[in-house]
Amino acid sequence: MRILLVNKFHWMKGGSETYYFGLGKMLKEQGHEVAYFSMEDEKNIKTGDKEYFVESSDMNSKNITKALSVIYNKKNKKKMEEALDEFKPDIVHLNNFQRQLSASIIEPCVKRNIPIVFTAHDVQAICPAILMMDSDKNICEDCMNHKYKNCIKKKCIKNSKLKSILGAYENRYYFKKKIYTDKINYIITPSNFYKGKFLKDGIDENKIDYIHNFIDLDQYDVKTVDEGYALYFGRLSREKGILNLINAFAKTNKGNLYIAGTGPELDEIKKIISDNKLDNRVKLLGFLNKDEMKEVTRKARFIVIPSIWYENCPYSAIETQALGKPIIGADIGGIPELVINNENGLIYKYDDVDELADKLNELFTDDELVKELSKNAKEHAQKEYSIDSYYEKLIKIYNNILNNK
Repeated sequence: MRILLVNKFHWMKGGSETYYFGLGKMLKEQGHEVAYFSMEDEKNIKTGDKEYFVESSDMNSKNITKALSVIYNKKNKKKMEEALDEFKPDIVHLNNFQRQLSASIIEPCVKRNIPIVFTAHDVQAICPAILMMDSDKNICEDCMNHKYKNCIKKKCIKNSKLKSILGAYENRYYFKKKIYTDKINYIITPSNFYKGKFLKDGIDENKIDYIHNFIDLDQYDVKTVDEGYALYFGRLSREKGILNLINAFAKTNKGNLYIAGTGPELDEIKKIISDNKLDNRVKLLGFLNKDEMKEVTRKARFIVIPSIWYENCPYSAIETQALGKPIIGADIGGIPELVINNENGLIYKYDDVDELADKLNELFTDDELVKELSKNAKEHAQKEYSIDSYYEKLIKIYNNILNNK
């Protein structure tokens, strides 16, 4: 089988790219032929396979024509036509494509009767601002069922009226052209929670299912130790719940907290640390590469995912469990699907600082509980996140849509 993989970034920017490159590697190992379609960038990774690149589109551009190209880009359409005619894929598998690659790349696939599978790593199909949060960082579902004018009213995209108008118009265009309902043949969501949101927004239940993300478990088969610290890693932004975590940690009197990552809340984090005299207990690690991140996770006592937005299937969770580390996770989005309370971690009510503090104290003080959760986390990862298990589910989807062309 020949599969054209599509993602707007061809370098390791985040979870979508981890999946995109991992998917390509998995498919090749199973004997399939793979090509890639993405944007030009000096950071792009060379795969050794056929690669097709287009110029980037940017809704932040002051050039109106270029800004509008995030909705429909004629140059990208032409490049997709060239890729399809040269590579002749049996299936086109989309990942993050909206905005930068635009809806224009869909038409050539439909015209050639090439089936499209779409892995939805976020909810941009539902929410123009992507996060399903308003500009004040509160959970917001006002754009559900195609009520995109609410994005404009609230200025949800970077608190900008103009950007919010453009984002709302983009979503309206996709809805009117039936991109998700008709032209994409099948949608995969990495969490059952996201599947539910897509169903609520009008997607046919016969063309969507969830499959949790996968990882190469062999890469995480390493010896671990417990050096007694809790660990947060990820973007230092409000929706990730990092401020809640610092404030909850300030209510504890045992253990240390390591924080890896960068982001807009760094100054506020430093202020909370200083105000609560936590300088000797909180360590800011800054940005860590993948190997450094694995090493600091390997030595952690447990990991915390304190999100206050609709997380999907964060790689931070599945990689942590693959290393045999328990997680304290908020009961929001797809997190409770991965963290089973009192089995492989602890769940608390999201945005509840006091309950989070209680959970932190529990894992800082209960050695036997940590050992039990650690063992179960490893077993859970081996059962749920293997490459073989994912491939078996994915190839069934591919074969079904090919047989029903």
